[in-house]
Amino acid sequence: MNDAPVKRLAMWSGPRNISTAMMRAFEHRPDCAVWDEPFYAAYLSHSGVVHPMQPEIIADGMPNPQEVVEGLLGATPDGEPLFYQKHMSHHMIAEMPRGWFSQVTHGFLLRHPEKVTASYAAKRAEVTLEDIGFPQLVEIFDQVCDMTGKAPPVLDSDEVPAQPRACLSALCEAWDIPFTEAMLSWPAGKRDSDGIWADWWYGQVWQSTGFQAGAPKQISLTADHQKVADAAMPHYERMRQHLLEDQAS
Repeated sequence: MNDAPVKRLAMWSGPRNISTAMMRAFEHRPDCAVWDEPFYAAYLSHSGVVHPMQPEIIADGMPNPQEVVEGLLGATPDGEPLFYQKHMSHHMIAEMPRGWFSQVTHGFLLRHPEKVTASYAAKRAEVTLEDIGFPQLVEIFDQVCDMTGKAPPVLDSDEVPAQPRACLSALCEAWDIPFTEAMLSWPAGKRDSDGIWADWWYGQVWQSTGFQAGAPKQISLTADHQKVADAAMPHYERMRQHLLEDQAS
């Protein structure tokens, strides 16, 4: 077991933001443990929101948010020196503690609201601004800035598949950890680390063996979905001011 201090990496995003592929990249490192959406069960238990597989998620996870925090700050599986924590911004409702923010290193994934809304709507017909997490993402970003005195790195979720080596190298540099080529590819299939909800959401990731920049897709939103995407735009534009490539320039 490695006795060196653990570096805890909290990566925040809304849903449908290549967040699972990013988790794959870090899990494929030889020095990193991962945790898939630690607050999901607590969010469903306290919010009253109904999601697919809700009873299974609550039964399999940690409905007590304080227990989640203890896990986030506790020992890592197999004593790995890096602990990548994949977080959804919309899970951080009022009942979720945030004092632990100061004890981890943060990063953020950002994707255009129309793309997020279209992707989310393919899985759930009803979509709200809170479902896709943009207001919460900005709120968490501001809290991290206040706690640390600096802006954490923000990555464009569309740029990572297009330029994975450059984007991941820049993220690792911002987090003061070494980049490794192992982050660029991984075996296809399920992982023991995948949340129980993976059967519903992760089909495309299970087929992947790395980041893939697909051809641009035509986005067609209903009028209601377009209103949600439009409402998210001010939050998106606010976060875009802090994109990692802009910070580095």
